[in-house]
Amino acid sequence: MKKLREYRHFLIVPLYFMFYLLVFRYVEGRTGIPVHIIHTKLDKYIPFCEYFVIPYFLWFLYVAGAVVYFGLIRKNLAEYYRLIVTLGIGMTLFLAISLVFPNGHNLRPWHFEHENIFVDMVRYLYKIDTPTNVLPSIHVFNSVAVAVAVADSEAFRERGRIVFASNVLTILIVCATVFLKQHTILDVITALFLNMACYRLIYRPRYVFGRKPVPSRDM
Repeated sequence: MKKLREYRHFLIVPLYFMFYLLVFRYVEGRTGIPVHIIHTKLDKYIPFCEYFVIPYFLWFLYVAGAVVYFGLIRKNLAEYYRLIVTLGIGMTLFLAISLVFPNGHNLRPWHFEHENIFVDMVRYLYKIDTPTNVLPSIHVFNSVAVAVAVADSEAFRERGRIVFASNVLTILIVCATVFLKQHTILDVITALFLNMACYRLIYRPRYVFGRKPVPSRDM
């Protein structure tokens, strides 16, 4: 019981995950609903590159690893809740947008110029993930949210290499969404704007309410 009380803050993760999967399955399974096709002129100039499938799949470990670290290993509740609330806001808004504004794209290539293991991985990705309900990109939003949490954490203030590696992986994941033709530029931009709003609201709330932060005495 003592252990359960110690980790009860982490229960929100599986509970929300079940809620998210149920709603997402419903959204993805709807039929007979007109889908708004998202496309920008810039998308056609971005080439397909199968090698980005590696960072794209690393996203799952990156986000899950961050949630486990901040929730079970780091045990700094303030940092944990900032990350969890940020992820929750972004993923819930994504579900709401998908419900009221069904969307998708038609950017995926009809054929592949190469045949290799990376192309096989992309084929598998296309099989399990439809090009619908893509706005905003959860891959982009969650990756940036984790990068912000890592950079803001006191645990990594003196570990610049970890912050640098986190930022590099985040950039690669963001690039992967468009180079694999999983998302449009608009999906990426809306996710980044949502990240900015959540950062101001959750990490820098004093700016949101019109009060500047109190300067440090060391300055």
